Amino acid sequence: MADKKDIPVALLDILKTYTDENHILSTGQIIDKMNLIYGISMERRTLYANIDLLKKYGHQISDWHDNGSGYFLKEHQFTNSEVLLLCNAIHASHFISAAESDAMIRKLLDTQSTFEQRNFRDSVYLPNPKKTDNKTLLQNIRVLSKAIQDRRNVKFVYLHYNKDKKLEPRREKLYDVQPRFIVFLDGRAYIVVTSDHHPGFGHYRIDRMKKVEPGETTFPALRDDMDAYQYASGRYYMYTDKIISASFRCRYSVLDHMIDIFGTGFTLIPYDDEYFDMHVKGSGEGLLLLAQQYLDAITILEPEELRQNMKKRLLQANNNYSD
Repeated sequence: MADKKDIPVALLDILKTYTDENHILSTGQIIDKMNLIYGISMERRTLYANIDLLKKYGHQISDWHDNGSGYFLKEHQFTNSEVLLLCNAIHASHFISAAESDAMIRKLLDTQSTFEQRNFRDSVYLPNPKKTDNKTLLQNIRVLSKAIQDRRNVKFVYLHYNKDKKLEPRREKLYDVQPRFIVFLDGRAYIVVTSDHHPGFGHYRIDRMKKVEPGETTFPALRDDMDAYQYASGRYYMYTDKIISASFRCRYSVLDHMIDIFGTGFTLIPYDDEYFDMHVKGSGEGLLLLAQQYLDAITILEPEELRQNMKKRLLQANNNYSD
């Protein structure tokens, strides 16, 4: 049986679990639940006093004077629309394993009333077959975040898919890098790193890392001329080749897509009623892939080397499809 001093905590739990604006509990119903769930017997005046106490400490509780029916918690930790958005984003994220997704969604649902939880579970979600088989993403992020704060190197096994579509180590030797920033691009989580063995930045997919452990050595802060955010922002599809400047001629039909990719900071020059020119920066391989993806809507204007590389790819594609 719970102690009387536990009344405020037990009362708040009942309000969180069993009430919302569509499910209001009367004074008698709350007293019954306190007795049934927590073994606490209480009088009405005790309930009123503890409701006032919870309000005093910032909990927004609607009472009979507000709604004419009883009590409900007006503000949960997350609104139901926020929970729905976050749960769907987690479910759709390929880099989060199914097991980790389920655990995170359960925690989010626990912030809602039992009725909202039931409504969410009644929704139909198709399985996400693209989710990673690596179940250590969250543990990886914890270790990497701590290593970034401590400026300590990390060692790990890096995975790739073999011909049997199973993840396996890319090499026997452990990777040893200096973690700098965690970024999310193209629907994936990456760690941007530096190394004593290679100049500049590199990056790795966090969902492809396994056995991530802090190393024994520390490293200095970045030089003033090294900007990890700038490194990541120009890497469409996170290719590792050199960042270049390029000009495209695009149909206005893909303007929304270009802004989704590059933001609104690029230079746009109207060409005619159907086309516009744009100047952007990005990895050469990433820009080529972008131009291939929108082949009927994007033409590379410059640099000439990028145009020639695109022509070679188009000729090769034509050969691949010729009889």
